[in-house]
Order: sequence, then structure tokens, then C-alpha cells
Amino acid sequence: MLSRREQDGSKTRSGSRLGVPPWILLGAVLILAPIFIFWAAENIRRQKEMTTLLLLEKGAALIRSFEAGARTGMMGMMGMRGTAFKLQRLLVETAQLPDIVYLVVTDDRGGILAHSDPERIGGTYEPAAGLTEIPERGRPAWRRVTGPDGRPVFEVFRRFSPSPELDGFRRHGMMHGPEGRGMVPGRRFDPASDPGLIFVGLDLGAFEEARKEEARHTVMMAVILLLIGFAGLYSVFLVHAYRSARTSLGRIRAFSDHVVQNLPIGLVALDMEGRVASFNRTAESVLGRSGDRALGSKAADVLPPELSSLLDAAPEETHVIERELDCTTVDGRTVPLSASVSTLKSPGGESAGRLLLFRDLTEVRTLELEVERSRRLAAVGRLAGGVAHEIRNPLSSIKGFATYFKERYRHVEEDRRTADIMIQEVDRLNRVIGQLLDFARPMAVDKKPVRPDVVVRRALKLIEVQAEAGGIRLESRLPEAGTVDMDADRMGQVLLNLFLNAVEAMPGGGTLEVTAEIDEANRVARFTVRDTGKGITKDDLAHVFDPYFTTKSSGTGLGLAVVHKIVESHGGELRVESAKGEGTTVTIELPWTRGRHSHPDAGRSDEEEQR
Repeated sequence: MLSRREQDGSKTRSGSRLGVPPWILLGAVLILAPIFIFWAAENIRRQKEMTTLLLLEKGAALIRSFEAGARTGMMGMMGMRGTAFKLQRLLVETAQLPDIVYLVVTDDRGGILAHSDPERIGGTYEPAAGLTEIPERGRPAWRRVTGPDGRPVFEVFRRFSPSPELDGFRRHGMMHGPEGRGMVPGRRFDPASDPGLIFVGLDLGAFEEARKEEARHTVMMAVILLLIGFAGLYSVFLVHAYRSARTSLGRIRAFSDHVVQNLPIGLVALDMEGRVASFNRTAESVLGRSGDRALGSKAADVLPPELSSLLDAAPEETHVIERELDCTTVDGRTVPLSASVSTLKSPGGESAGRLLLFRDLTEVRTLELEVERSRRLAAVGRLAGGVAHEIRNPLSSIKGFATYFKERYRHVEEDRRTADIMIQEVDRLNRVIGQLLDFARPMAVDKKPVRPDVVVRRALKLIEVQAEAGGIRLESRLPEAGTVDMDADRMGQVLLNLFLNAVEAMPGGGTLEVTAEIDEANRVARFTVRDTGKGITKDDLAHVFDPYFTTKSSGTGLGLAVVHKIVESHGGELRVESAKGEGTTVTIELPWTRGRHSHPDAGRSDEEEQR
């Protein structure tokens, strides 16, 4: 078996890399890959946001710088044409800074008021004309557009507000000349009523290259971290697998030791040198020796001579040898044992020692004696049944003669009383014989679906007069439930016997309570007979169902024995609970099956039958 397990283990290890199942590798990839992909994507997104924020801040700073330069240049400017010229020149010079593609100042309709390219002044800036929402002062907006040469441009724009006192900007009648095309004076420029827009175009080429390089770096780092995480997870799994294997091995060893120690049969294992290698608790209790002292000792020094002889008699090549023998323990007890000896084999097939198993047969022998005693009692019962039949036949003749003499000497008082006594004793003897026959013969029951309440009412009707005469109050809880498979006559006999016993237990009066119900949860039909009589002592309670056991002066001791036999014949259970002076409760439970159909006469009451 061990070699087969090793082969299976090698096949399993060859099917995966380094002893790790493929689903573990796949699971690690499915867990780690989304994490690092999300990390890389989030990092690239943040880089893009930072680039956008940086460009937006740069564009906003250029606009603020240009506005500040425009305000400074306009201070002291006297001529309108000079003001326009200086602003245009400032715009051209500002556009010379690195990464600036263009600078444009327009009105709300997209008319170019100033441009880093003087040739475009007076024209229309189409991106400005297509704006649907114009940002407020101090809050620049941005967008990506395509530059004049097709390059991607990051454009920042907002309201242009150099100074509320700036004059001389005209949207029509532009000056034409090589001096730097500018705006000609003609009206006051009012930013509150006619503000302009300023656009700054920034070159995205360098930023895009930097961003792409950073993205490549991020992806590379994600791959490296993924490999590191995978290696770490793999290492953790290997460590966990190693620790789990050690823990499992320890648990298996502990479990096997626990099983060996708690086996219900004695176990003694011997090594190749014949020394005791294992000695469980059952062996200790049966042989009366300590297992700790037995370990390492020679088998002949620990085991009884009978078991040592059995070990010596069993050849090594024999697989199993079994014997029944009587062993004498160290404390002088003689214990019957069923022992077997087998040879332990190593994975290679060589002998690895001996295994001795033995079982105490004391209880088995006791059960065998009880079975034999039951057989003898059954034979006696059959003999008693035959004798009872033989006795019952002449009883009828004796009763007939007694009746004859009673009638013949009815005028002689003493002879008539003698004949009455003979008749009464014959009737009593006949009842005893009838009970004996009921107990001796096999109990046959004719089960039919019957309502429990109907059976109880019939039995109660038979004792109504006797109960009323004895001052006993009858109480019953008999719901009309379903039907139960039972022999109505036999169960009536059971209940009547219990009722009569209860009445006799209450000579001064009392209460007899009877219930019948179907417990669907436990699938039983339950009858309960409870009285308030004198009860039964604890010592007598253990023998109430024994044949011929009775506490009555005139009883035979067969009534409850027959009741118990009838209930058992129905596959039911009978329980008696009682205490001296506290009354008695008898509970009968019969098997009940849902969905059985009623017998045609199952639900008929006594009144219906009489009608």
C-alpha cells in the first residue's frame, strides 16, 4: 500500500511544477495580475493628471505674466497707437519662450485682436469662435487641439483682463504695415462690457515623450512587482504547504496513536527482535500490566504463557493464525480470549515484526449462557403450555360436578357453600391457565387502521361501573386524530388491564386520567394512563414486567407480562414511571405512519355499532 501511495505521489508531483498544483499557479496569476494592472493604470492616470495640471499651471502663469507685463507697459504710454504696438510686441516676445506655440488675444466672436504671428491679426480664430462656454476671469480652462503644423497643442485660455483703463483696441480698421500689425485706436476698451479672450498654446511633444517614458517605466515596474509578488506568494505557499504537511503528519500520527490506544480489542505489536513496540489500553486492562513498563520488554516477560506460546507457534510465513484460549493474568484471573497473530510486512515485503490482537470473551460467554437459559425457559414454556391444556380439560368436568352438587344440595347450606368454593377455585385456576397460555404461545396480532380514541373509549366503558363504585373519577383527553395500525382487541386488552390495575391501586378513590394522541413529529401514537394511587416502590419497579412477579395477594404476576408482550408484538414501547405514594404513569408508544387510509370500522363509536 505504501509503495502504491508513493507512486501516486510521484505522478502528482510530475503533473505540476515543483510540487505545486497548476490551479495554484493559475490562481496566483488571476489574483496578482489584476492588482498590478490596476496599479499601473492608476499610476499612468495620475501621471497624465499631473502633466495636465502642470501644463495648466504653466499656461495660467504665462497668462498672468503677460497681463502683468501689459499693465506695466501701459503705464506711461501716451499714444493709443503706441499702446497697441507695445502690447503686440510684448505678446510676440512672450511667445518666444520655450514650449510656447502661439499666443492669441481675441474678442468674444473670435476676432483676433493680437497674435504671436502678426500676419493673422484682424482675422478670425476659429477655436475661439466655436466656444460655447467662456471661463470666468481668473479661472483658466484647457483643451487639446491641433497646432498649425499638425502637432498636438495643449491650449489654456480665459478672459483677458490687463487693465480696466486700457484704450485703443478696435476690432475694425486694423493698421497695415510692417511695424507690427496692431489695433488702431478708436474706442475705449472696457473689460466689464466687452472683455477679450487670451489663448496660450503649449507644445505637448516633450511632455508626451516624458509621459510615454514614464508609462513604460510604470509598466516595467508593474511587471517586476508582479513577478516579485508571484514569487513571494509561491514561497508563502511552499512554506504553508510544508507546515501543513508537518501538521497533517503529526495529526495523523496522533490520530493513529489515539485509535490504537482506544481500540476495543487488545493490541500488542512486536519488532523484529521480539520486543514490545506498542501496548494499548485494552491490553493493559485485560492483561493487568502497565503499557509504559511493557514497552521495550521481551514478549515472554510481559504476555501470559498462553499468548507467548501462540506467538512462538505461529510461523513467520503464516499470514494470520487465530485461536480461542483461556489466559491467566498476573492478578490470578482466568480470562477467555480470542487471539490472532499476523506478520507485519515492510513496503519491500520483508518481515517487520508481529502483531497480536486479542478480545475478551467474558461478555460473549455470559451472553451465550443467557441465550442458553432463554432456550431452556422457552422449552419449559412450551411444556407449561402443554400441561395447561391438559389441566384445562378436566377443569370443565370438575366445574360441572361442582355445579351439579350445588344444585342437588342447595337446601344444605354447608354443602352449597362448599360447591361455590369449588366453582370459584376452578374459575380462578382457569384464568391462571388462560394467562399462562397467552404468555407461552407466540403472540399473533391482526393490525388494521384504527382510531386510538375509539379503542380507549371502549376500554373505559368496561370499567365505568367499577370506577364509580370505588369513588374514582375518570378523565380523558381523546382528540379524533388519524388512524394507527394495531390490533384493536389486543390493545383493548392492554388498556383494560392497565385500567383495572389503576382502579385497584386507588382503594380510597382518586383520579384515573387517560390520553391518546398522535405525535406526528416523532411519528408515534401515544397512550398515557395516569392514576393517583399508592404507587410502586423503586425496587419493585424494575420487576413489574417479570412473569409471576406480583405484589397482590391474589395476583398471578402474568397480567403486565402479557401487556408488555402485546406492546412488543406491535413494535411499540412501554414505560412505567412511579414512586411510592405518588401514583403511577404508564406510557405506550406505537409506530405511526402518515397517510394510511382508515378501516371501514375504524372510526365507529360504540353507540354507532349498537345502532
